[in-house]
Amino acid sequence: MAGLRSIIALAFVLAIGFLLVILSCALYSNWWPLLVVATYILAPLPNALCGRCAGDDDIMSDYNSGPIDAGHFITGMFIVTGFCLPFVLAHAEVITAPAMVMSIIGGILVYGTIITYTHFFADQGEDF
Repeated sequence: MAGLRSIIALAFVLAIGFLLVILSCALYSNWWPLLVVATYILAPLPNALCGRCAGDDDIMSDYNSGPIDAGHFITGMFIVTGFCLPFVLAHAEVITAPAMVMSIIGGILVYGTIITYTHFFADQGEDF
């Protein structure tokens, strides 16, 4: 039962995060902060794609290999872009400062939810 409650709580926090990003666009009549949502969608893709490229049948399985490292690097770029894009837009005076704050707080909530979900509900491999 605790698993169901935590999934419901995570879904609630995720919805609040997306609501803040959408409100940062709608309240200030400027839809540029919505570009941050694209980074939310694109961030997990490099890890998923590069994880498929690396085989588990390597002789040295304790080393992550190049494709996995490249996937982590590109994912890191998307996450940094998601946090820094509102700063850049506000500095260029494309969006207002309150829209920037709402977009960044929404991003923190969305990324925090994704990290919490993967931490608690990731497949734990059996060690023999």
